[in-house]
Amino acid sequence: MKQAIEVENLTKVYGHPESGVLAVDHISFEVPQGDVFGFLGPNGAGKTTTQRILTTLLEPSGGRITVFGHDLARDAYPVKRQMGLVPEESNVYTELTAWDNLMFTARLYLVPRAERAARARELLEAFGLAEQRDVKVASFSKGMRRRLSIAMAIIHRPRLLFLDEPTPGLDAQSARAIRDLVRQLNVEGTTVFLTTHQIEEANQMCDRVAIINHGQIAAIDTPERLKAAFSRVQSVEVALEPAEGSEPDAGHGDALSALPGVKTAVKVGDKWRLYTEDPAALLPLLVRHAESHGLRVVSLSTLGPSLEDVFLEITGQQVGTVRHQTPEDRPRRRREEGDQ
Repeated sequence: MKQAIEVENLTKVYGHPESGVLAVDHISFEVPQGDVFGFLGPNGAGKTTTQRILTTLLEPSGGRITVFGHDLARDAYPVKRQMGLVPEESNVYTELTAWDNLMFTARLYLVPRAERAARARELLEAFGLAEQRDVKVASFSKGMRRRLSIAMAIIHRPRLLFLDEPTPGLDAQSARAIRDLVRQLNVEGTTVFLTTHQIEEANQMCDRVAIINHGQIAAIDTPERLKAAFSRVQSVEVALEPAEGSEPDAGHGDALSALPGVKTAVKVGDKWRLYTEDPAALLPLLVRHAESHGLRVVSLSTLGPSLEDVFLEITGQQVGTVRHQTPEDRPRRRREEGDQ
């Protein structure tokens, strides 16, 4: 399979090479043409730095990048012509109309004059913005601005589209619309490089996922294979309620955590999720626990590992909880990227 992107030993140090801040630490990976490739990691992991290097906005300290067969360091111009970039903050001009934003971007990308208007009309219609074509973007919602930002990034029909955190802060309907648009672009042949810290988004959209942590690639594979590799984070989910005539028992968590084979017990809504390496052995213990405590089992199911479980396991966080990193948790030479 042909590769859209090939990265070898990519490194980025901010400041002095010996004493500076190491943000990207000799990473290597490939993105096949036609894939939706997810670059997943916690804030400060190095994912946005990597994307900025791949889009020529930042120079690497070392390593080699090839995009569609072109060496990015020596032959960047033809690569840029084939790229589209949607940054985390929508790069629309609020004082212009949706139409004028598209026309301006089309000229920047050297879209032939004869094609600009037709392409803009096509995108406005496809993105549900046709009725707002002559409205200034200042009055657009965040979701509308995001859709327009994507339309601007693909008006020149790029072969490779970079998306940096495309849906955070959007309402559910707008986020779903963005995901549907990206899927359609991919079906039409666009390779997509998706940078995100939203695990479920990566799970739903990506053919392959790379997990980056502390500037290094911790794992890379399809979402399902990553899940299959972490059978130790299987779980049993149970909903319990007092049987008729029994007193309510508020101490489920401590009691369930104490059952043999349970590594962690986490409350999820009205259910308890019990992480274990042997769900089959835990099921009869749960039934006996319910009977002896006057509880009724409302629902009981076994769950394989989710991509979130895999992510937490790989990044050294406790499965079932989200532990926010403190400055002391990070290596001294790491660059703090904030919410990038």
